[in-house]
Amino acid sequence: MDRTIRFAIQIAVIAAVVIALPYKLFELDRYFVPKELVLNAAALIVATALVVKRRSLQFDLVDGLIALFLLWSVASAIFASNHWLAQRSLAISISGAVVFWGARSIAPISYRSILAACATATVCTAAFCLAQAYGLDTEYFSANRVPGGTFGNRNFVAHIAAIGLPTLAWCTVTARKQVGALLGSLGTALIAGALVLSRSRGAWLAVAASAAVLLIPLIASRRYWGGSHIGGRFARLLLATAIGGMIALALPNSLNWNSESPYLDSARGMIDYKKGSGRGRVAQYKNSLRMAASNPVFGVGPGNWPVEYVRYAPAGDPSLTDEKMTANPWPSSDWVAFVSERGLIPTIALLSAFVMLFFSSLRRWSELESPDAVLAQCVLAGTIVATIVVSAFDVVLILGAPSLLVWSILGATSGLRRGAKAVEVSSRTLGFAAGALLVASLIAVVRSATQMMAMTSVGRGGYTAGWVEGAMWDPGSYRINYRVAELYSRRGRCSIARGYAKQAVSLFPNSPQAKRMARNCD
Repeated sequence: MDRTIRFAIQIAVIAAVVIALPYKLFELDRYFVPKELVLNAAALIVATALVVKRRSLQFDLVDGLIALFLLWSVASAIFASNHWLAQRSLAISISGAVVFWGARSIAPISYRSILAACATATVCTAAFCLAQAYGLDTEYFSANRVPGGTFGNRNFVAHIAAIGLPTLAWCTVTARKQVGALLGSLGTALIAGALVLSRSRGAWLAVAASAAVLLIPLIASRRYWGGSHIGGRFARLLLATAIGGMIALALPNSLNWNSESPYLDSARGMIDYKKGSGRGRVAQYKNSLRMAASNPVFGVGPGNWPVEYVRYAPAGDPSLTDEKMTANPWPSSDWVAFVSERGLIPTIALLSAFVMLFFSSLRRWSELESPDAVLAQCVLAGTIVATIVVSAFDVVLILGAPSLLVWSILGATSGLRRGAKAVEVSSRTLGFAAGALLVASLIAVVRSATQMMAMTSVGRGGYTAGWVEGAMWDPGSYRINYRVAELYSRRGRCSIARGYAKQAVSLFPNSPQAKRMARNCD
């Protein structure tokens, strides 16, 4: 069972980076849905293994806080307006937690293998980003927000790079062979180049924050690793990072920035909240917090931010399109999303779990068995800092691929040492909990698979038949239902269009165009 968990996580973190669909009609979901399927499938395998090996599991305060976050999110989903979106968002949280618990349960013997897979996934993300930046064109890449590689958006690439960088650094300096250290340094150069070309200010801040926070722990831990080759590898790693960033700045690329000094402009605007995207984020945060204040206990439901935001946004809000729908299906921050969608209590529970993991990583290093394990605790601290910072500017934990990466790293590193108050839980209780997670993971896999089938039907089917078949596979898709209603309405077949239009209204009750379509059909 331990081997099964390890293989499932290793394969999943790499597959989630690589997989994407070519159907450009679904410009965001063609990247996110297949990655969610990978996450949910990995969680299903891990949950099955946890059911079998439940007698060996322990439970501490961090586990309890994460469980509280999930249970409260489930309660929030019950009261959501759009249960399809609630299930999808909730599935990512549950699957991420399952991966965390799976990685944590096998960490003492498998943490190195999991971290190596996470580092490989991070390098692959950067490689695809650079390939697009330097001219590679494929239907699996998006022309929007380049160079996004297999994520379709440069910001999401930068998030993976910032979060996975501490893990790659650990794999490089602790490599058992010189060739591994050399490959790690080359991978770090690729990541540095991708971070520069992404112009993602949130990722830049996350890297800077991680480096600043880890400086003192690295110096303090030198007594454990100072007599080995690790110090020299650190120096080479820093050199590779600098070289990679400078090459990215100097080498001509295919990116058509509007500014003559785009990277300098991005650096200057990292903390500017009075104009541009910073001002838009602040305005959106205020409206979202008003939404949270109106629904303080359970929020509006997981994934339901785009359903309700239009009620709180003033005229001219840049978050809205001309059709009075949100431009993105999420707010520009994990923490704003969690507060507005699930309530304050689960958000505090999740943040508290992160804070506890952070401080526990900086204590009792003498109990660890090797210098590598001590440095792995620094990876834990750095990953938490990077995740919290990036999540303050963009979404991470409500997306499949970055969620899988974060929870895999946190589970593998935190599982090296349990808290002093860890307790054994009865086999029956753990069996019930693992069974519930198993059922939730199975539902999540089926839902993601049907969403992929819907996109495939639309992408490969006939003009009308493809959309109709897509609606059959994914009745929870507002876009597909509205499109089918529109197609039939144009042909004067309102008797058929009416049902699809009303389904679209039930999914987004505040959508003016869906209401108009249903009214016209009536």
